[in-house]
Amino acid sequence: MLTIKCAACKQKLFKYHKIGKGSVLRCHKERIHRSYGASVSGGELVCSGCGRTVGRDKGSYYGMDRGAFTASGTKSSK
Repeated sequence: MLTIKCAACKQKLFKYHKIGKGSVLRCHKERIHRSYGASVSGGELVCSGCGRTVGRDKGSYYGMDRGAFTASGTKSSK
């Protein structure tokens, strides 16, 4: 389970179940375990703490902006 945080203000956005190796480029909506401080506004995933855009709504997943968030935790190999 990964914890996704805003890179600007360090607020927790959500917990995400990452499967496989590699970086977090897409966050599938069905794998988001718990949302803390993320909201969708105008098709963009926005940090509610500072208002910075961290991703774009692409339907079944969010396309994440690489420099706008940090991820910590462990990835699942399955």
